[in-house]
Amino acid sequence: MTENTNDNIQNSDQARKGKMASSKKLDEQLKQNMSKIKHKILVLSNKGGVGKSSVAVNLACSLSEKGFKVGILDADLHGPSVATMLGFEGKKLQGSSEGIIPMSVSSDLVAVSMASLIETSDAPLIWRGPLKMMALKQFLGEVEWGNLNYLIIDSPPGTGDEPLSICQLIPELEGGIIVTTPQGVALLDSRKCINFLKNLNIPILGIIENMSGLKCPHCGKNIDLFKSGGGEKVAEEFKIPFLGKIPIDTDMVNSTDEGKPYISQYKKSETAQVFNKVVELILAKIK
Repeated sequence: MTENTNDNIQNSDQARKGKMASSKKLDEQLKQNMSKIKHKILVLSNKGGVGKSSVAVNLACSLSEKGFKVGILDADLHGPSVATMLGFEGKKLQGSSEGIIPMSVSSDLVAVSMASLIETSDAPLIWRGPLKMMALKQFLGEVEWGNLNYLIIDSPPGTGDEPLSICQLIPELEGGIIVTTPQGVALLDSRKCINFLKNLNIPILGIIENMSGLKCPHCGKNIDLFKSGGGEKVAEEFKIPFLGKIPIDTDMVNSTDEGKPYISQYKKSETAQVFNKVVELILAKIK
């Protein structure tokens, strides 16, 4: 072999060793980070448009208002919405000598979202699986989460790369919460989520039926826009906890668009009371 060939082989070997060392360091950081967080909860659905992110955000806010230290990771890399819902859209993540500094939403709530890394809100993320896996690994390992009681992970719809990566990277997950709407198509997808978690031996904390009825603002009558009770039937079918029905509330739509979590703005509302009961059931399940 020529001298140039030997140099190329040596450089390639050094680069490979450097990547291995870097990967090992990140693995250690991730393990150390996760050891400081008591409970890690994955919020997922197999279908988009069921309000999964709004449930995850309000769950995180409710826990923080109960005095818990909480973090929320927006694992929906292609369609991040947590930044908008928590009011830090357009703000960029900063770094320190220790790692990435999460966004401080309140004294007890921090958050991280891909929306704080991309150039503009209109810029698409055109990544394959390995890049997404590395991004999630960095979010878990390089972010300065600190000592938390809860880390809520808002997973993108489906049972693909992102939720699978999270389950593999955090084997000590407390469990998954499945969000569905009452209609048949959404329930069919919910069954896939249940089987996804079971196949990976991830505990199922329960299922939430979101958008379950609308109270008419004029006559007060309840209208089942997307039917009702489907989530409860699926829970019975699979013998998993049913956490409750969260109704459609126009104030929730407005609050998420304004970056003001519903649970914080409308504490005395009927929907907020229902949501708080859901949170209490989750806490009881974890205890």
